[in-house]
Amino acid sequence: MRLVSDSGSLVYIPAGRVRLEGALSVPDGAEGLVLFAHGSGSSRHSPRNNYVAGVLRKSGLATLLMDLLTRDEDIDYETRFDIGLLAERLDAATSWLSEEDSTRRLRTGYFGASTGAAAALMSAARAGDAIGAVVSRGGRPDLAMDALAGVSSPTLLIVGGRDDIVIELNRKAYQRIAAEKEMVIVPGATHLFEEPGALEEVASLAARWFKKYLKPLKR
Repeated sequence: MRLVSDSGSLVYIPAGRVRLEGALSVPDGAEGLVLFAHGSGSSRHSPRNNYVAGVLRKSGLATLLMDLLTRDEDIDYETRFDIGLLAERLDAATSWLSEEDSTRRLRTGYFGASTGAAAALMSAARAGDAIGAVVSRGGRPDLAMDALAGVSSPTLLIVGGRDDIVIELNRKAYQRIAAEKEMVIVPGATHLFEEPGALEEVASLAARWFKKYLKPLKR
């Protein structure tokens, strides 16, 4: 049995020795699926990611918001920044989705925020064509710099116009990505996109990117 909330059904995803909690929502006629990778200190309950996920569902995309760490792991500050571990958790979730009846025909994309964006790009580099698209919101792709040349998924980097340090880090990472790519700076927005209209712009940009690149798989 799955418990259902506004963000979807509660699911448990095996990842090595642990099980991770997630909220999976698959709208009727979904054309693709977006797996969310939150930033350090956040969780699947992130109000910003949940807002974006709601916009994506309204545009016809399925969503999976999941905790990348267990409660005990999240207490450890160093574990929160273990990009390799976070990417492994995304690998496990992607594998799980490929076997689920409701999602196995849907092409998967990643939406990463902050450190979650680095994990998403590292996982995408390993997965190759299996990941249809990646979107980073205020991300730290520089934390996965060595993996960026291997990313083949079309990648969209979204950064706030007042997030000066992160803009420079994204520009350096952007140069390393060989895949189809775009970088959008949202004027007046800070790191968390809390300004009026900023998060709406992020959601709109992400929806257009995913709708363009996530097409159903033929199986």
